[in-house]
Amino acid sequence: MYFCRYPSPLGNLILAEEEDAIVYCQWEDTIDEQKVAKWTEDKEQNSVLLTEACRQLTEYFTQKRKTFNLPIRLNGTPFQLLAWEGLLQIPYGETLSYAELARRIGRNKAARAVGNANHHNPLMVIIPCHRVVASNGELGGYAGGTARKAWLLEKEKGHNKL
Repeated sequence: MYFCRYPSPLGNLILAEEEDAIVYCQWEDTIDEQKVAKWTEDKEQNSVLLTEACRQLTEYFTQKRKTFNLPIRLNGTPFQLLAWEGLLQIPYGETLSYAELARRIGRNKAARAVGNANHHNPLMVIIPCHRVVASNGELGGYAGGTARKAWLLEKEKGHNKL
């Protein structure tokens, strides 16, 4: 496994690659300290794929990229995989409610389960769970914190000057 830290405008992201696929992208300050310690026992080992992922993240954060073109591998329940695939269909700069995403993936009454799947998204930013909001228009939750979610949504709408 290879991993690296990406210094985003919102704090470090930890990325991991395994068997030529990105398997992990999380905000460092939200990761269990023991997990970080285990992963970082060895020196950071960058790879061609991680370098490319970081390049694409830089393009995203500078509004030069709207989607990611990276090989990814997801591990989750069948429902989580379905929900995460649904997230990839939400266009840059747009939002959906949890209920609407549930409808789009064919699980009309699973809005709460969609929220739970979002919370366990292993590829923050790359799989845009930040684009899902509450039905009343409020932000709803975000594993990286609602301040980051608000920033990402504003950035995608082109209003964030940071």
